[in-house]
Amino acid sequence: MRYNKIIHHFVRYGVVLIIVFMVLTESIYAKSPNVYVAAAADDPFVPKQTYLDQIHVNEAWEVATANTNITIAIVDTGVDLNHPDLKPNLVSGVNLINPNRPPQDDNGHGTNVAGVVAAVGNNDRGVSGILWKAQIMPIKALEADGSGGEAKLGEGIRYAVDHGAKIVVLSLGLNKYSNYMNDVVQYAEEQDVLLVAATGNEGNRVKYPAAYPTVLAVGGMTTGNTADSRSNTGPEIDLVAPWDVFTTARGGSYEYKDGTSMAAPQVAAVAALAWGRNPGMKAYQIRQLLRQTADDLEETGWDSSTGYGMLRADRALKEMPLADMYEPNNRKDQAKSISVSKMIAASFTNGSDQDWYYLDAPYNGKLNLTFDIPDGQQVAVQHTDANGSFSSVTAKPGQPVSVQVSKGRSYVQLQLVNRNLKQEVLYKLTTAFEIYRDQFEDNDRQYSASVLPPRSQTIKGTFHQISDQDWFELPIEQSGTLSIRLSTDTARIDPVLFVQKQGEKSYTVDDGEDGVTESLLLPEVFPGSYYIRVSNVKEYLFPVMGEYTLTIDYDAKQIDPNEPNNRSYQATTVSLETSYYGLIDKPDDLDWFQFRVQEDSLVQINLTDIPSDIVMYMYLYDGSMRPMANTDGSNALQLQQRLPAGTYYVKVSANEAFDRNLYQFKVNAKTLVGNFTDIRGHWAQDSILEMSRNQAIDGYADYTFRPNQTITRAEATTILSRAFNLSKQKTIAYTDLSPSHWAFVHIARAAQSAIIDGYPDRSFAPDQPVSRMEMVSMFARSLNKTGKQRGDVPFTDVDNDYWGVGILKQLKAEGWIGGYADGSFRPDQQASRAEFVTMLAKMKP
Repeated sequence: MRYNKIIHHFVRYGVVLIIVFMVLTESIYAKSPNVYVAAAADDPFVPKQTYLDQIHVNEAWEVATANTNITIAIVDTGVDLNHPDLKPNLVSGVNLINPNRPPQDDNGHGTNVAGVVAAVGNNDRGVSGILWKAQIMPIKALEADGSGGEAKLGEGIRYAVDHGAKIVVLSLGLNKYSNYMNDVVQYAEEQDVLLVAATGNEGNRVKYPAAYPTVLAVGGMTTGNTADSRSNTGPEIDLVAPWDVFTTARGGSYEYKDGTSMAAPQVAAVAALAWGRNPGMKAYQIRQLLRQTADDLEETGWDSSTGYGMLRADRALKEMPLADMYEPNNRKDQAKSISVSKMIAASFTNGSDQDWYYLDAPYNGKLNLTFDIPDGQQVAVQHTDANGSFSSVTAKPGQPVSVQVSKGRSYVQLQLVNRNLKQEVLYKLTTAFEIYRDQFEDNDRQYSASVLPPRSQTIKGTFHQISDQDWFELPIEQSGTLSIRLSTDTARIDPVLFVQKQGEKSYTVDDGEDGVTESLLLPEVFPGSYYIRVSNVKEYLFPVMGEYTLTIDYDAKQIDPNEPNNRSYQATTVSLETSYYGLIDKPDDLDWFQFRVQEDSLVQINLTDIPSDIVMYMYLYDGSMRPMANTDGSNALQLQQRLPAGTYYVKVSANEAFDRNLYQFKVNAKTLVGNFTDIRGHWAQDSILEMSRNQAIDGYADYTFRPNQTITRAEATTILSRAFNLSKQKTIAYTDLSPSHWAFVHIARAAQSAIIDGYPDRSFAPDQPVSRMEMVSMFARSLNKTGKQRGDVPFTDVDNDYWGVGILKQLKAEGWIGGYADGSFRPDQQASRAEFVTMLAKMKP
C-alpha cells in the first residue's frame, strides 16, 4: 500500500495455533495432567505467554491486576465482540468504516491487540491479559485487509479522546508526516490522553504516529532482551517490549503473533496499571514513569535502538515516580542521553541547578528546543557541538530556540536564568531536528539546476523544506552509457527519478515503494545536457530526516583537458582550491602541474578518483626541480607539506594507461600564522603567538589552534603547568584519571601548587569544560591572590553571595580582568581556548 494507506500489520505471522471453540480448549486441557497453572493467573494458556515473564508481570500483579476506572481505546480493525475472553472487558465503540455496523473485527489484528491488553484474567479460560479487568473501547478505523486512510486514523483518535478514553493503542502506522495528524496528536496531549504506538516492522525508521514527540513509541525485543532486527528504530523510540506473544484470535480462538503491534499493547496495559496506582498523574508523567522504570539495554541511558530500555511492569507499579529521572546530571561528565526528536520532563532543583544532556545527531542540521516552563522563568541554554563549536541562547516558555548541530554527539547545558531562585521548577523539553540544506541548493527548478561534472559520481542530498525537489544538469561531452540509481536511507522517502535530455523525451521512474531504490539505464547517450530531477512522491510534502544518494555511472572514452603537459615546462598552472581532471592515456604519459603559494602555508595536494585497478604516483618538486616528497597507491593519494612562499611542481604518473575515468587533482593551501592555520585576524592572535613562542601552548596535529573551542580542565591545567614552569608533583589518585592520561603529570604539578583540585566524589573530570569563573580562579591561585570582600560588586550578574565574588573584586580592581559591554561577566559561561590564552598572556610574569 502506498501514499495514503496505513500499513497496520506491525505483526508477523509465525507458528499459528488456533483452537476453534473454548469448549474444545477446556476439554483438551482438562484431560492433560501436566498443564502448568501460573502462580498469579489460572488461565490454561498462560505458559504460552512467555512474554509476561520477560516484563515481570507476575510481580506487578502482586500490586494490581486491573483498572476499570479508565477507558483504553484500540484504534485498529475492530475487536471480536463475542470472544468469551474479551467480551466482559469491552465497552461501546464505533465502526468508522461502516457507521451503521458495530466495530466487529473482520481481519483479526485488533483482536490480537485486545487480548494482549485485557483478555479476562484468572477465569480458568484461554489466556490472561496484562489487565484482568478493564474497559476496552474498540474503534474500527481500518479495512478488512488492514489498510486505511490517514483521515480515518485521525478520526479514530479524536473519537477515543472525545468519548472518554485515557489511553489509545495504535498498532499501525505510515511513513508520512502530516500537519493534520500532528494536530490530532497534539489534541490528545492537550486533553491529557496517552497515545501508545508501534514503531513498525521493516527494520527502518520509526513510523508515524509513533514518531510524533508526545506519542509513546514502542519497538520490539527478542527473547534474549535485544532489539529485534526487524523492529523500526531511530530518534523517536521510547521503549521496547517482547516481539512474540500468544493472544486472542477471531472466532473465540487463540494464536501466536509477533511484531511491534504486539509490543505496543503491552506498554499500554502497564501504563493503565500504573495510572491506576497513581491516578493523579498526567499523561506525560506516565510516559516518564515508564521510561524511568525501564530496564536499560545496550548503551547506557536512552539509545536509538531500544530507547530507554525494556518495559518493566513490576517496577512501573512499585517504584516512586521521580520529578527528574535524569539526575544526577550537574556536570558534563554526568550528562544524560536524550533524543533529538522527543518530549521529556525534568526539573531544576533551584536556580543554581544545572542539567546536562547529550544528543547524537544523525546528520548535520538544526536542533530546536521548546520549553514548557512556568511563566516568568527563562532557561539559559549552552550548546557545544560535535566539532567543538560553542553557542548560547536564552529560551522563554513555549518559544522555540535553535542551535546548529553537526553529525555526532553534542552537549547541552541548561540552567534557569534566575540563579537566585530557591524552589524547584518543573519543565518539559521538546526537541525537534531539522536536517541540513544540501550543498546543491537552490536547485528546485530546472532553470536553476546544479551543474555536475561530466563523469561518474555519487552525491548525497536532502529534502530539507516543504515540497523540496532537486534538479541537476549533467553535460555529456562524448557518447557513452549512462546508468543512474537513486537510493535512500529511510522509508520516509519514496524516491522518484526523472531524467530528460534537453529537447527530447523524458523518463520517470517510480516502480518501488517507500525506501526502495529506483534506477534507470540508458545504453546509449549522445553529447548534450541531461537533466535529472530527484524528488519524494508528491504526497510526501514535508521535510524528511534522511538522505538520498544519487549514483551516476557514465562510461565514455575520456579526453585529457590539460594536454599537452608531459614535461615540466608544459606544466598546467593550477589555482588553489580548484579541481582539475586528467587521465593517463598512454603507458609513458606524464602529467605535470605547477602552483604558487604567496605566504608560508600548510599545503595539501590530493589525487582522487583513481580507477580501482590502477596504481598512481605523485611527486612534489620545488621551483628548482629538487624532489621534496612522493607517494603512491590506489583510490586516493595525498601529500601534506608546510611550504614557504614560492612555485612548486607536481608530477603524476600511473602503472598503466586508462581512458574511461578522469582522476581529480586539487591543491589546497592554508596560510600559517605562527604554527596555526586558523588564528589569522582573530582577536586573540597576538596572545596565541606570544604563548606559542614561550612554549606554554601548542596546537593540534593538523596545525590548528581552534581558538573558539571550549577549553577543558585537562588542557587548562597543562597550559598553566607549562606557563609557570611547575616541576614538583603531588601524589594524586582521581577515580577518572589514570597515570597514562596525557595530562597526568601536569595535573599532579598543578595540584601540588594548589592551582586546581578534584571534586568531592574524588573525580577530576579532565574533559569537563572550564567556566569563566573557574578560569579566573585558576589564575588567581597561580598568582597567590585570595580575593577581597570589600568594595562594590564589579559585575551586574554577580552578587555578594556568589562563591567567587572576592576573586572577581580583586582581579577587576587590579585590572587583570574585564567584563562584557553590558556590564556582565557571565561567570558560568564556558571559557574558550582563546580567552584562556589571552588571560595567560596578561598574567604570566
